Amino acid sequence: MRSLNKKIVRDLWHLRGQVIAIGLVIASGVATLLMSLSTLEALDETATAYYERYHFADVFAHLKRAPLSLERKIAAIPGVRTVQNRITGFVTVEVDGFHEPVMAQIVGIPLKEKPLLNQLAIKEGTGLDSKAKDQVILNEPFAEAHNLHPGDSLVAILNGKRRRLNVAAVALSPEYIYSIGPGAMMPDDLRFGVMWMNHKELSAAFELQDSFNNVSLALTHGTNPQDVINQLDILIEPYGGIGAIPRADQISNWFVMNEMEQLKTMSFILPTIFLAIAAFLTNMVLARLMANERSYIGLMKAYGYNSFEVTWHYSKLVLGICAVGIFFGCIIGGWFGKINTEMYAEGFRFPILLYQLSPKAILIATLLSCSAALGGAMFTLRRVAGLPPAQAMLPPAPPVYKSSVLLKTRFGQWLDQPTRIILRNISRTPLRSALTVVGIGSSIALLVMALQWTDSIHSIIENQFYHSQRQDVMVGLSEKNNKSVLHEFAHMPGVLAVEPMRIVSADFSHGVLTHRGAINGIPENAQLQPIFDDMQQIDIPIPAEGLVLGSFLANKLNVVPGSYLEVDVLEGRRPHFSIPVVGVFETNLGLPAYMNIKALNRLLMEDYSLEFVSLLVDESQQDKLFQRLRESPAASSIMLKQAAIDSFEDTLADHMMVFINMFTSLACILGFGVAYNSARIALSERGRELATLRVLGFKRSEVSYILLGELAILLILALPIGSFMGYGLGMIMASAFATELFRVPMIMNSSTYATAMLICISATIASGLIVRRRVNGLNMIRVLKTRE
Repeated sequence: MRSLNKKIVRDLWHLRGQVIAIGLVIASGVATLLMSLSTLEALDETATAYYERYHFADVFAHLKRAPLSLERKIAAIPGVRTVQNRITGFVTVEVDGFHEPVMAQIVGIPLKEKPLLNQLAIKEGTGLDSKAKDQVILNEPFAEAHNLHPGDSLVAILNGKRRRLNVAAVALSPEYIYSIGPGAMMPDDLRFGVMWMNHKELSAAFELQDSFNNVSLALTHGTNPQDVINQLDILIEPYGGIGAIPRADQISNWFVMNEMEQLKTMSFILPTIFLAIAAFLTNMVLARLMANERSYIGLMKAYGYNSFEVTWHYSKLVLGICAVGIFFGCIIGGWFGKINTEMYAEGFRFPILLYQLSPKAILIATLLSCSAALGGAMFTLRRVAGLPPAQAMLPPAPPVYKSSVLLKTRFGQWLDQPTRIILRNISRTPLRSALTVVGIGSSIALLVMALQWTDSIHSIIENQFYHSQRQDVMVGLSEKNNKSVLHEFAHMPGVLAVEPMRIVSADFSHGVLTHRGAINGIPENAQLQPIFDDMQQIDIPIPAEGLVLGSFLANKLNVVPGSYLEVDVLEGRRPHFSIPVVGVFETNLGLPAYMNIKALNRLLMEDYSLEFVSLLVDESQQDKLFQRLRESPAASSIMLKQAAIDSFEDTLADHMMVFINMFTSLACILGFGVAYNSARIALSERGRELATLRVLGFKRSEVSYILLGELAILLILALPIGSFMGYGLGMIMASAFATELFRVPMIMNSSTYATAMLICISATIASGLIVRRRVNGLNMIRVLKTRE
């Protein structure tokens, strides 16, 4: 080993406390980056493998009833590789021991062979028995929620007839990674599931022999799905076809892709913060080391080492610090990544999981962390390279001290001597003090950002489920009905109020911008499901004509009140019309478009029609109502608001708590690293001064107060700055995490700031106590020796 390399090892060991502190900050950035990249890569590879292995379709379409001969015409569309016709429908289910309404989507599959598309991954059992009847395969989340296994049974109402169905197997499907009931926003495995049944039995039950009502397509490589969809829509229109959708818009896949987009955002923003702070800390430590080693640098140059060799020598010191951070970062990042991936995989119910700590991710993290640290140290390294040997061997010029204006005031005169020393030290190193404040503030900002998610989720629940949805139960009707059905529901047990709703699938376009969504038709005096503005916290009255759009949809289509949208309805007579946008409101979930139900029916050239009924229910009569709803032939789906709230909280709770715990830990490491390095550098620079004070009679507590009091003042200054930074970071994250599925509102309670401050104060106190032990152990004789 060359002598200079030996010196690097000695320097790293001598600075081991600071090296570990900086290394942990670097490790936090590396861990965050590795966690995000490895999770994203694992989920992407797993989803791709899952989709390919089980032949997930590329295009989906639903119809009323189509003859089997239509399949040949669909297969003839250029770019279509495989066609799978099916029968699907929604049924009411009765599970022994569970008294709330349960709905399921039932799907027909071939009896003796695998489906061509959307195949099943059998988890329990062996599949349907060709010699048995009334058998079903359940999707695993629903089966687990009700503790159902092969050999158990349940009752389903198929086309108005009660049938006891035996569970033959439990399976997963790439089509139902997220199984979401009609009108719901989140999975609810207790109250909605998916079942697969013998195609022939199902066709007989629904009276669809020699026909189908659902079709899936697989396309050849390189085919544009939209080109196929355009031709497919023309073919299925006469058979009640509702506009076909590509895989990207299929609800389950859409949820999965939204989660991955959020991971991409996280992998960019958060590691940047940690690595920027690591660059600042590295520069602080290196600057102090350079000040102590001026004479060594002069000797190195005098012995013939050129500027590049000297710079490279100290660059290797920086890389040594990075190596510590990268080592710990890979361990922590791999662990966090595995936890995160398993959490997502469990939520997605992937039957396979392809996870490994990607060498590519490690390489990216290594290059970024080394670049950040070397970039932060570059200013100091340039100064090292520029020192002439003779000048480097001289001690640095003493700083010019000036009397502080603050200390001349009456307030300054009132302060005791140790406090005056503290204030002078801060005023004489303003840049380093400011950077320390920013560093500690960054840890507070991270904590505020992480904890803010709890406030935001609670706000979404409050606005969506208590202000916007005031009903207790929402019933989907088996077919479009007129006003008379409202009277039937109004006279059911415990019903206090009834309100109609209609949802019509449609394509919206404005210029070249398009969106496939739906128009929600509600009555003008809607009370159970009004249009609620999350920002203004008020109900928006539904106009007699025109559309009221959620702001995210309005921005996507680049429209404002007064603009006209082109609307192509995807059902019924499939009319096309141009309609004005008369209002825009703020909402954090979905991309809603509302319209007066009377005006909607008029545009569709239909009598007063509705597809959903919202009910306000007397809780004491709820069980009787559920029994009536299960027996009602008009009800095809039943959604409970409380179940939606529970599902929303359960779906997000695990992800949110893991997220908060991870970043709370990393923020504590960041705060500790900044505070510890600041105190250690101050101790290194003023060790002689502090020892002199001890010789002059100052107590250990007074000397510790001088050193740690400076850290305390910087911490106090960092608290409001960090809170302000946290608000800004929260806004950045909220903007970056905004998806069509949901947006994170900027809601921060005072308790969030208080909690973040207390956690950061605790981490800073821990670092101060470690440094205080060194202050108490100062060797006064050794420190006071004059180096000749």
